[in-house]
Order: sequence, then structure tokens, then C-alpha cells
Amino acid sequence: MSKLGQVVEAVEKYNQFVLDQVKRARTDEKFGRELINRWNETKEKTPVTHTPTGLPLPRLALPEIDEPGEIARYLFGEGLPGEFPFLNGAYREMYLEPTRGIELSSYGKKISTNGPKEKPTGDDERPPEEPTRLFSGLMLAEDTNERFHYLTQHQRTHRLSTAFDGPTLYGIDSDADGVSGKIGEGGVAIDTVEDMVRLYDGFDLGSPNFSASMTISGPAPIIMAMYIAAAKRRFGSKVVSKLRGTIQADIFKEVQAQNETIFPIEASLRFLTDMVEFTTREMPRWYPISISGYHIGEAGSTPVQQAAYTLSNGFAYAEMFAGRGIPVDQFGPRLSFFLDCGLDAEYIALARVSRRIWAIGMRDAYGAGPRGQLFKLHTQTSGRSLIAAEFKNNLTRTAAELILAYMNATNSCHSNSADEPFTTPSEEWIRLAAHGQAILLEESGIFKHTMNMLSGSPGMKAVERAVEAAILEEFREIERLGGVLAAVEDRFQRSQIQNAAHRYEQQIYDGTRPIIGLNRYRNGTDDIPEVKLARTPRAKQQLQIDRLAKFKKKNAGKAKRALDKLVDVVERGENCFPALLDAVEVSSLGQITDHLQEVVGRFRPMV
Repeated sequence: MSKLGQVVEAVEKYNQFVLDQVKRARTDEKFGRELINRWNETKEKTPVTHTPTGLPLPRLALPEIDEPGEIARYLFGEGLPGEFPFLNGAYREMYLEPTRGIELSSYGKKISTNGPKEKPTGDDERPPEEPTRLFSGLMLAEDTNERFHYLTQHQRTHRLSTAFDGPTLYGIDSDADGVSGKIGEGGVAIDTVEDMVRLYDGFDLGSPNFSASMTISGPAPIIMAMYIAAAKRRFGSKVVSKLRGTIQADIFKEVQAQNETIFPIEASLRFLTDMVEFTTREMPRWYPISISGYHIGEAGSTPVQQAAYTLSNGFAYAEMFAGRGIPVDQFGPRLSFFLDCGLDAEYIALARVSRRIWAIGMRDAYGAGPRGQLFKLHTQTSGRSLIAAEFKNNLTRTAAELILAYMNATNSCHSNSADEPFTTPSEEWIRLAAHGQAILLEESGIFKHTMNMLSGSPGMKAVERAVEAAILEEFREIERLGGVLAAVEDRFQRSQIQNAAHRYEQQIYDGTRPIIGLNRYRNGTDDIPEVKLARTPRAKQQLQIDRLAKFKKKNAGKAKRALDKLVDVVERGENCFPALLDAVEVSSLGQITDHLQEVVGRFRPMV
């Protein structure tokens, strides 16, 4: 049985454990009394806050139950927020306004069982910060930097997410043949460490209130090295251990959802593991991989497929990193996840169930401690749900998706802009998208007063049970095929995504999936609204090419020596990330990619 099979077995065993605890609570008087006492103590110790109208509310909402069996079902099957198996949240409090004059106490004493473990401690127990993550990437580095400063002008914490242009995503330099028209289109152009310095100019990269997320996978180790080098240029070598953020780096989803990456799968996974090995040792606050279901969902998967493939990919990475000899309690706390949130019923509980499965699997199949059990999640509202027809309706779609994301206790969130079916978002629409989160979290009282405000309805519980069963069934099929990598090589995930995408489009076409303004309640016109397209001026594209030429000329001799050293390290089978750190100081992204491809080859898309 592979590790994924062990995860399935662990979840099933844990579900039986919960049922056993329910039975025990109803038959063992002493145990039942302990549970009731803990439950009552938890409620008594929960602070009370007040809404602006004066209504008193508990900081934690709990179901009104007093029967020992149901208390056991809740405590062991769900867990209080911040407690195993983390169904109700990775942390004890999320999104809540700080209370004044109240000393927050714990949720009561633990009881001694072989079920829930201690709650997480350490550097992840930080003061609350805004969950809003602001996403941008356009034209040249200085243009994206200007947009970043615009977006963060009212944010107390700066959580930036960066989109890169097509050439950068493919590890290609801006001066490559046939590339000039794509420079800065759909993302920012990054060729050198000097571009990376410009990109985050004016931000304190070592501050605990700053984190950077970079949406890139194929050349992720190279871009990661550039980010470290840029930080060292501005703040010195001591800043490296202080850097916060994540880089996507998810090779499995690249192949499953997009059928593209720049190196063969085996080499890509090796370079990824080299980076993870370095960052887990040297950068304790950095998440070196964001295991990404978003792109799987956007490629057409069902919500269950998205969660199942993302989780199984995560478990495969965990097995791979452990195989390198990295202790699970070093890399486990540094794994993060990325899901989309659409309007299907599954999204009512998709992230909640994923958090539970991950916690059980990491604890029982991988032996991870409390911090390694946490499913730390970034959510983005669904880009696929954005419709060009009557596109202002996208504001409502995104608002509904935001509520679902926060009901699922996401750790951070990005809201898409209504004009994205046409172009890179303009300042007007990206501001409205960010304000959507601010209205929900700050203006409304839905989440800022009480944890579990919208959790635990009968409908949500029904969805949880159905989604968990469906995810485990997907795991069994992947296990039958020989595990994640074998299934990838067999095109299993990709074919399933394609089939689901076809059904989705067919449902829109035949009307069984209503899309307001498209196949239902149309206003009778197909006029395309006048939307100003975001394009990179030719002068800016030429400026990027000229800068790159100057960088290459200045560093020609040093680049040759650094690249030769990098190739030598790769051929010897050593960890290449330290050599990458040296290479990015004097070599461009394209130069590094070309030299690595000469050694390991190129990825051939699956047919």
C-alpha cells in the first residue's frame, strides 16, 4: 500500500474512532462527564464581544448540545477552531476584531484520549493580519510596483501576489525570437535580479507585516533565487531568514491542468526538492510550494476532483521531500495550498473537508506534529465563473464566492475583478474587488465578531459527508493506478479534468447549468461593452529588451563561469539551489533555463 492508500485507511480509521468515542461517551459515565465539563468550561471561558448596536455575542459559537455523545462527535469529528482535525479552522481565531480589556483564555482543558492532539504553537501563532491578498502583474517591474503601492495604501499588512507574463512563465528572456509582443502582457516581465529589485522597491521585504506570493511553477526555483538575491541586495544577507511568503512551484498541477512545464517531470521535481531543502533549512517563514488546485478547477475539473487531486499531490510531495531526508516536521509546516471557490454546492464545505483529510493523513500516515498537520489555504474566487455577457454581474458572483471562502475559514483570499473576461484589471475594477473583501470583513458583522458564525448547518454537514466520501473514492482510483506520479504519466488526472470541462460546457449549452445574463435572463443584446484593454506600449517592451542586453553585456564573463558551475553541480547530482543563487546574480532567466535544458532536456506535452 502506498502512502496515499495509507491516508485513505487513516481517514476511515479516524471516522471509526469518532464513532467509538461517541459510543464511549454514552456508555462510560466518567468519560461522558469529562466531556460535558470540558464543553461547559469552554463556553464559560469564551469571551463575549458586542456588536456596534450593543448585542452581546460569544467570540466562539458552539452548537446548543448537552448530550455527551453529540459533544464527542463535535470535539473529535470536527474539533474546536485551531484543534485537530481542524474542520472549523486552522487557528483558534480568524478575521475577528481585537477585543479591548478582555484577556483571551483557552477554550478549556484538554481531556486525555488518543484522539485530538495539542493545538499548534510557534511562529504561526502571530497577531491577526488581514486575510486579503492583493494580486497584480502588468507591463514592466516598475509598473507592477506602482500598482502594488496603489493597492496597499490602506492596508496595515502588505500581502502581495505577483502574476508573471508568458515569457517569464516559460523561462524565456524578453529578447528571445518572437517574444517581443508578449513582453509584459498578462503579467510582469522579469528577466534579471535587477527587475526583481524594481518589482518590490519601497517594500520592506524582511518586515513581519510583508509577504510576497509568486504565481509561477516551471522556473520557480530560478525566480525564487532571484527574489532572495534581490532581498540581499537591498537589506543584506541577514534578511534571508526573515523573508515571508510563498512561491507556487507546483509541478504536478502544471502537467495535470495545463500540460506544460519547462523541464521533464523528473528533473522539475528534483529542482523543486532542491529548493525546498534549502528554504526549509534557511528560511523558516517561507512556504516553498503552494499546492494549487485553482488551476485544476479553472481547467474544468469538478470541485471534488480539484480537492482530491490537490490533496493527493500534496501527499505525493510530502513523500518526495521525506524521501530526500527532510524531516516531516521541518517541511510539513511550510506547505501551503491554493483552491478556487466557485458557486457549486460543494464549495460550501470543500476547504473544510480538505483541511480535515490533510490533518488526519499527515498525522497518521506521515507522523507529522501539530504544525505539520495544518492545511494552510489561500483561496481565489473563480475566474471561470466570470462571464463577459453583462459582466457587471460578476461583482455579485465574486461576492457570493467570497462568503463561501470565508465560511470555509480560508487563511488568505484574493477576489477577482469583474472586467477580467476582457483584460488585465483596471484600477477601478481591482479597487472594487478589494473593497468587496473589506465590506465583507470590516463593514459587515458576518465574520468579525464570532468564530463559527455560519458553520455547522444541516446542509453544510450533508455536503461535508458527501464531499469526503467522493474525495476518498478519487484517492482509491489514483492508488489503483500506482500513485500520483504513475497516474500523471498515464494522463489520468488530465483526462478526467477534460471530461469534466466538456460536461460543464455542455450543461451551459443545454441550459441545465444556468448562467445569468448568458443562457438565462438575457437582455436581448450581444453588444460587447467598451473596456479599455491593458497593453504594454512598444516603448516599454523595447526598454525591457535594452535593459536585458545591458545586463548580459555587463556580466558576460561572470555569467559563463556561474552557469558552468551550475551545470557541473546538476550533472553531479548535488543540490543545485546554492549554485542558482550565485547564477542569478549575473545571469538572466533565459540563460539559466537554456543551460539547465541542455543538461536535463525539455518537457514534452502529453497527447
